[in-house]
Amino acid sequence: MALDGGAKPLLLAVDVGNTNTVVGVFRDDELVADWRLATDAHTMPDEYAVLIAGLLSFQGLAMGDIKAAIIGSGVPKVTANFQEMLEKYAKLKPLVVGHGIETGVRVVIENPTQVGADRIANSLAAYRLYGGPAIVVDLGTATTFDVVSSRGEFIGGVIAPGMLTSVEALARFTAKLPRVEMVRPPRVMGTDTLSAMQSGTILGHAAMVEGMLRRLLEEMEGAPHIIATGGFCEVIANEVSLVHTVDKNLTLKGLQIMYDLNAK
Repeated sequence: MALDGGAKPLLLAVDVGNTNTVVGVFRDDELVADWRLATDAHTMPDEYAVLIAGLLSFQGLAMGDIKAAIIGSGVPKVTANFQEMLEKYAKLKPLVVGHGIETGVRVVIENPTQVGADRIANSLAAYRLYGGPAIVVDLGTATTFDVVSSRGEFIGGVIAPGMLTSVEALARFTAKLPRVEMVRPPRVMGTDTLSAMQSGTILGHAAMVEGMLRRLLEEMEGAPHIIATGGFCEVIANEVSLVHTVDKNLTLKGLQIMYDLNAK
């Protein structure tokens, strides 16, 4: 599946999450462009074509330049729409992360089928890029902790509500608490409702992340490399001393590695 001269095909990697969909373009092993979109099951394949073609054009690329694609998704309707779009406009059949493909990660838990494509991609990228053991903290709709062994196995983890999920729940289930901007307050003790909510949301979430990491470290052997990724990784990593590396595009990189494993 290589191009003339040994170059890899231009790859489109799509990570479909419950809130955001992250799209990246890889030239060889380099991520040359990435975009974050709102996940919407009502966006039709033709609409995705217009959107992706427009984004590609800003990089001097066209849909026809994309020669390969991989989709990791937890939203089946969006997966189907992206598949249809790529088949119709890019004239290619994307690789979809699921049963029957080589993931490069052995999942050592009671029910391996319950582990989402994003967590598999995170574990693969963490091990290949940073070594094992490792812990990936993915700060998105949910905050997940993916634990990778020294042999690159997914051995377990933690799932907690994400920051945005918590804020939305507060606004929904309380009469007087508004939605707040995700900005760090100047101090822990808020002096009004907004700063108090920002403190609880950002600094409180950071305290949860640090506390969970300390508990995981007590149960693990060795000294795992801790990587933060996801939409809120930079906000939280600044507040958590245990994080070694911030890699916002870790999931996309894992998808790219996974595509290579199957292309071979």
